[in-house]
Parts: sequence; structure tokens; C-alpha cells
Amino acid sequence: VQLVESGGGLVQPGGSLRLSCAASGRAFSSYAVGWYRQAPGKEREVVAAISRSGDKTYYADAVKGRFTISRDHAKYSVYLQMNSLISEDTSFYYCAALAHFRVGDPPDSWGRGTHVIVSS
Repeated sequence: VQLVESGGGLVQPGGSLRLSCAASGRAFSSYAVGWYRQAPGKEREVVAAISRSGDKTYYADAVKGRFTISRDHAKYSVYLQMNSLISEDTSFYYCAALAHFRVGDPPDSWGRGTHVIVSS
């Protein structure tokens, strides 16, 4: 499944952004989806994940209470609402399709990423 992220950009600390991950087709509904991020010089880390049905979610401790993951099956899309952004959230953000709702598993496919910069 092909994935395309959008919604990144420059935002001031304390601001919000909504990232979108659009998939190529209905097969997307059979996948769990994760959002990951990787800053230059750092390892890629999982930020959030959502199950196939959307009834289960996972958040990294660093984003709990600030980020919300959701999905819209009709639009073959997954979203990451990011609020109260801080400079440490600056990174490249990627969505990925997971065969199972296990964030430690390697994803089946990746998007190309979108850049988020939190700066005043």
C-alpha cells in the first residue's frame, strides 16, 4: 500500500498541526497504522499507532496528552493532531502500515515523510 503524508510545516511553540496520511486504496483498512518521527542524528521512534478498526491506540510517553491519532476508513486516511508543540517535536514524520497492532514490528510500507519545524 502506498502512503503519502502531508500537513507538515513551520509552527511556533505552543501551536498545533494536523498531519494526514493518505493511502492508495481500500487495502489500507486491513492495516494498523503508525506515525513515526526521526530527527537528524537521532534514531527513528514511534510516536503513535492505531489499530485496524480504530478502537485501540498507542502513544509514546513524550506525546501523551498532546497528540491524537485517528483514522477515517471512508477516506483511506489516518491523521495525527499535534497540539502544544514544543521544539523537541521538530522532526521528519512518517506514517507506516503495520500488519498487526504491534508497534515493535517492522512496518510493511512507509510514506516519504513530512517535515515539522517548531520554532519561534
